[in-house]
This record gives sequence, C-alpha cells and structure tokens, in this order.
Amino acid sequence: MWSKMKAVIFDMDGVLFDTERLCMEAWMAVAEKWGLPGMEEVFPQCIGLNSNDSRQVVFNAYGEDFDYPFFRREAAEWFSGYIGKNGVPVKPGVRELLEWLKESGHAVGLASSTRGESVRSHLRMTGLSDYFSVVVTGDMVEHSKPRPDIYLLACEKLKAEPEQTYAIEDSPNGIRAASRAGMCPVMVPDMIAPDEEMRQLSHIILKDLTEVLAFLKQRTGAE
Repeated sequence: MWSKMKAVIFDMDGVLFDTERLCMEAWMAVAEKWGLPGMEEVFPQCIGLNSNDSRQVVFNAYGEDFDYPFFRREAAEWFSGYIGKNGVPVKPGVRELLEWLKESGHAVGLASSTRGESVRSHLRMTGLSDYFSVVVTGDMVEHSKPRPDIYLLACEKLKAEPEQTYAIEDSPNGIRAASRAGMCPVMVPDMIAPDEEMRQLSHIILKDLTEVLAFLKQRTGAE
C-alpha cells in the first residue's frame, strides 16, 4: 500500500512536545474561572483541530454567542505564563529521532494545527527549528485535521508523494487526516487511547518516539 519511505512529517503538540496536557490545563483553568461546565469533555474534541474548527466545537457546547476569542486569549495567557516559567516540555526521544532523520537524509516536515506564531516560538525555544525543512501550521489552511489539507500542503512543499511519507501523530483527528491524505500514519498515543478505528487507520501504533526510531530504522534497513 505504501512505497519506500522518503519523508517524515510530524505533528507537534502531543508528539514532539508534551503540550496538549498543558493546553487542557489552561482551558480547564479558564473554564473554572468562568464557571463553564463540561470542559473536560469539550477539550478532547478539539485536539488536532485548528482555531477555526475548534471554535465550532466550543459553540456547539456553549452556544453561538460564546466569546471564543476572549476565552482563547485567556487560555493562551495561562499557557504562555507556564511556558515562560518552565520552558516547553520536550517528549523523550525527540532529538535522537530528528538527528537520525537528518543524518540519514530524509526530508522532514511539521504539520501542526496550532497557529504559526506559537509553532515557530516552540521550535525556537527548544532549538529544533533547523530539523524541519517545511513547517505548515493551522492558520495556513481553512480547515485542519481531520481533513487532509494540512498534510497535503506539507507533502507538496516537501515535494514528497503522500504514499512515500510517514505521518507521526498522537490524536485520532491527526491519524484521520494522514490516512485521508494517503500517507502512512504512525500513531504514538498521548491523551486519547487508540480505539478500533485508530487500529484500522494506523499502519502501526507505538508507545513512544524511541519505538518510532527503531521502527523507521527497520523500515529503511538502517542498523
């Protein structure tokens, strides 16, 4: 079904960085402040979505007159305050995996539903910017994951055929997007455990990026 691997495209939050949990903490803190019920059920629906699409999820939960921009600003301030004090939490195995991909000459991209300013800031703060020749963010497409647009754009910019490109994802929406783009989806679950749909759509499900590195080495015949 998939050709030999030529490129790898990563999701960011929940894959490279342990930031989805922080984002949920931020949303929960603002929800508590505002007296909003049920945020623990609303937030997981937004994982992998860009701002446009998550807005509709929030509207469905709290009504069309909900002040979504103000809510997101307050949550972003909480998140930024934490990052400013503690730094961006990098997932184990990230640097080793990216270094191997760089040394082995594979094209590497990033496709994140997060807005570009935040993505570039996180990459700068962690010193990972130079590993990615292409970065596509949520504000570069009208609709992000689970639609395939963001991955198709990343493949186009990398000049990589989707069937020769592996997508490293943690969320169901991301796996759906990669599958619909015709890529090879590799799931590394973070906050949402894989269900039967994910097992069907994913080429393989691995527990962490150290396992991803071993898997990709095996697929490429590297020692």
